[in-house]
Amino acid sequence: MISVEYCQVLARYNRWMNERLYAVVGALSEPERTRDRGAFFGSMHRTLNHILWGDRIWLARFTGDGFAVPAFGADMYSDFEDLTHEREATDTAILDWTGQLTPGWLAGTLEYRSVSDPRLRRLARWVAVAHLFQHATHHRGQLATLVKQAGKETGVTDLPWMPGVVTFVDPGG
Repeated sequence: MISVEYCQVLARYNRWMNERLYAVVGALSEPERTRDRGAFFGSMHRTLNHILWGDRIWLARFTGDGFAVPAFGADMYSDFEDLTHEREATDTAILDWTGQLTPGWLAGTLEYRSVSDPRLRRLARWVAVAHLFQHATHHRGQLATLVKQAGKETGVTDLPWMPGVVTFVDPGG
């Protein structure tokens, strides 16, 4: 099982990577951001929409808050500025939520209904939380490839390079 601390580190990583990717993608022109590049969701913009969509669905399941779910694959925000604002708000909500997590909650069972299939499902909460973070990481990896194909760089994306994670013991070496 994963720990509360693990979830908190991944929530920080999630925000860090989203900030970095949105900065790179935001520097591109709208035609570049929205161009179908043959990825699963087509464009960079649609991939970012999907990551936000998935994060909001899972967070709503975890918190019990409602979320009006658009159809799978539908863009929630066509305007990049709106998408960026909503991403920032959702990252804050995920950080706040992980700040309230307890080991007991993680050890429980989540019951939910999928958007694509309304059958009731039961899943260990810690597995669902791991999926929240893994889903976003998976699609950000796709996005990093699209950014590279557009001639831009995301920089280092590895968790140990996130500020505040590593402690340097030998400052000169």
